[in-house]
Amino acid sequence: MMKRIKSLIGLLVVASLVLAPNAFAAREKFGADKRHEEVKKELRTIKPSKEEFKWKMVMPWSKGLLFYDMAQHFADSVALASGGRLEIKLFSAGELVGAMESFDAVSKGQAEIGHDWPGYWKGKNEAFVAFASVPFGLDAEGYNIWLYERGGLEMMQELYGRYNLFALPGGNAGQEMGLFSNKKASKMSDFKGMRVRTPGWYMDIMTNLGASVTPLPGGEVYLALERGVIDAAEFSTPAMNYPMGFDEITKYVIQPGVHQPSCQSALFINKDAYNKLPADLKWIIDIAAKETQLWSTAWQENLNVEAVKLFKQKVEFVRMDTETINAFAKASHEYIEGLKAKHPDVKKVMDSQDKFKSDFADWRQERSGIAPWPYEQFVKGKHMQ
Repeated sequence: MMKRIKSLIGLLVVASLVLAPNAFAAREKFGADKRHEEVKKELRTIKPSKEEFKWKMVMPWSKGLLFYDMAQHFADSVALASGGRLEIKLFSAGELVGAMESFDAVSKGQAEIGHDWPGYWKGKNEAFVAFASVPFGLDAEGYNIWLYERGGLEMMQELYGRYNLFALPGGNAGQEMGLFSNKKASKMSDFKGMRVRTPGWYMDIMTNLGASVTPLPGGEVYLALERGVIDAAEFSTPAMNYPMGFDEITKYVIQPGVHQPSCQSALFINKDAYNKLPADLKWIIDIAAKETQLWSTAWQENLNVEAVKLFKQKVEFVRMDTETINAFAKASHEYIEGLKAKHPDVKKVMDSQDKFKSDFADWRQERSGIAPWPYEQFVKGKHMQ
């Protein structure tokens, strides 16, 4: 009898857990996938289409740059998921339009889609830089959270939308390297008078600090360094930089890359072309863009492992001292605050990013101290990222 009573009690406990999973919870479920309800509504009406589309993609990249591979990865994902119903053919810089003409070409409908680093369109609106790379700004994790969960994507789409474009995040390459240089620099005074290649907001910040700065296109950087036209240059991540051969003609790499804690790309689509797509292909584009965003960072960071090892065979890595890094941070903050005062769009976007950084600070602090260093380094006290 006692065994039967115990068995019955056990069955009641199991049943209570199955039938009322929140019976022992103090609160309701924390968070939910907002897309779920939207998908349920879509599935009532969406039907797989048979219509086929062929699109042209333009970009600022040559085929030798890994940014091109990100664009190709997206196009391949779309082709696979659509069963070939949406085919996107890539045209590298200069094949169909010039590198810096790709934005206008897609806006006007000369091509259906483009891939970019949004900071290239700084001349159209300063706020584009905030969706690309901000000195001392968001890292890859931060961009993902801010874009997908904190309203950043909606701001991106509103800005591109003014130019007849529909935008989606199109890959994040992670943190960039610092300056390849023939001058050793670790203190702020070392940068005064230095001739530097860098674009975006960092170009203005470096200029304000006494450097002579030019935003040379990537294809011109090697010759400029080799001929001594410039003393130092940054371009991208270790894996992006290695094929460019900067280590063959410079002595140092000045770290860290404070100018770009991460390098965010975007896909931009002509609105008229996008609106002609059936609903299922629009969903495929959205999901393929997210898949590219995820894959690109993992792919790049893994390639960076070997690239840094190869660089260290040729050049000396030099770290700026703490005082200099703080000085760059202060100069960057003052510059961006000045932009916010002049440009409402910059203020809107940067206030949103700053709010996210502030909100995230508590959790960032509480989770710190267990960075995944090798065991031998960790037990010797190397705990922070």
